[in-house]
Amino acid sequence: MQIKTCLAEIARQNNLAVDTLQFPDCEIDPAKIKAVMVNEVVPKNPNDWFYSETSDSENRRNALGVFEGAGVSVKSMQDILDLGIYITAALKTPKETSTVDPEVIKAQLPLLEAELKLFPALKLIMLLGDVAIKMVNMIAKKTTKKNACMSGAEGRRRHWSNTEFYWGGIRVFPSYIMTGKNLLIEPFKRDTISEDIRNMMRII
Repeated sequence: MQIKTCLAEIARQNNLAVDTLQFPDCEIDPAKIKAVMVNEVVPKNPNDWFYSETSDSENRRNALGVFEGAGVSVKSMQDILDLGIYITAALKTPKETSTVDPEVIKAQLPLLEAELKLFPALKLIMLLGDVAIKMVNMIAKKTTKKNACMSGAEGRRRHWSNTEFYWGGIRVFPSYIMTGKNLLIEPFKRDTISEDIRNMMRII
């Protein structure tokens, strides 16, 4: 499956302007994907996107770095896909301000919902940042009437309380956004994401 083509068609069906959206540009076998990592939003500069063709994409560099911190040797996005892990963004348009317009979330929610349904063997979803956590909780509440996981600090503190979250049999890890300068300013967030990746690898 060419995921970009697939998501573009889903976006059209939901009356979204495809030319304003950034999609993962990769070929995948949905049946081989065991984990999905959902970052918050795509970058303002498309050259910084995980799947950019530029040699030094900021998002890709961050992603490879947190995998390296987890002791998982990967050199490219394809290496991550080969592990059965697919990385995407909850919102396919950049944030224009520090907060996200609720109407943008509402408009793009069906796209993320359809994207997650593409993977029949999914065992785990890692939610990287508050927007991703909020959107998946909104999707979960439509069918289960409850959140998939706790939001904010309470969800992330599951490390200390041994709390496990599940949504329809799928393990859910609320974590920190893995892009932007925050990983340099607050290195404990990078360490937490890497710990989550180690746990993810054990599960899948």
